[in-house]
Amino acid sequence: MKIGSHVSNKGSEMLAGSVMEAGSYGSNCFMTYLGAPQNTFRKPLEDLKIGEMHELLKEHNIDIKDVVVHAPYIVNLAQPNDEKRRFAVEFLTKELKTCDAIGATLMVLHPGAHVGEGPEAGIKRIAAGINEMFENTKGSKVMILLETMAGKGTECGRSFEEIKAMMDLIEDKSRIGVCLDTCHIHDGGYDIVNDYENVINEFDRIIGLKHLKVLHLNDSKNLRGTHKDRHENFGFGQIGFETLMKFANDERFRDLPKILESPYVPKDKNTSYPPYKFEIEMIRANQFNPNLKEEIVEYFESNKN
Repeated sequence: MKIGSHVSNKGSEMLAGSVMEAGSYGSNCFMTYLGAPQNTFRKPLEDLKIGEMHELLKEHNIDIKDVVVHAPYIVNLAQPNDEKRRFAVEFLTKELKTCDAIGATLMVLHPGAHVGEGPEAGIKRIAAGINEMFENTKGSKVMILLETMAGKGTECGRSFEEIKAMMDLIEDKSRIGVCLDTCHIHDGGYDIVNDYENVINEFDRIIGLKHLKVLHLNDSKNLRGTHKDRHENFGFGQIGFETLMKFANDERFRDLPKILESPYVPKDKNTSYPPYKFEIEMIRANQFNPNLKEEIVEYFESNKN
């Protein structure tokens, strides 16, 4: 099973630090940003510690093809403002070129929000932007993976049909794929808890499973169809352990990186701890631990320096 989590990319260690963090969780894949997700500031390539990253990937037996990059949330290809869209295309083009430089071939993208212009207009703008980005990076092997969205606000990509509509407008089909987020599709209305196989079959019929390249294995704090997108720790939410493990153990998804984006576990208002090492162990054991959150806090509190 390919299982890992979102990891940070900050401080002096940069991408080398991302691998070290992933290794400390027992991951064999991971996802990271190329800088802070809340802004578009990026360090120069020579500061990213690409060489050290590759040495550490070997040390931790992680294949570069299982390293997933996530584009920042704040760029929006679907918006009608031409200046902001132009900036988004130029910035994401640079992100693709950085992916090429580090050897990563998968970049997950939140498609964008139409901000009142309507989904059809937003979808056309998203596809046009991606086509331009691919034109700017001809010869690149980096794929853009459209993430399935919960439908919060005016998000595009809230249904399989909307994702397919974007893909149909992409000229270079070899570089477009999908990242399925379990929390998002649950919050978007798909009944994966009671109708798992039919939902997967619907995805296959509309989009095609061959286009699915990454899974975000996230539980949800919300009831199905609430369009809120609030993640819960693995097995503790409205989706639950049993359904999430169907995704984790599904042979059709065996070779896909499965990424956890669970919230940190709070000790109090000021302190919280990363759950990923413990969630990954629980997933590999295929046994839900109802005391996991308490054990995570206890572990970190007892191992303080």
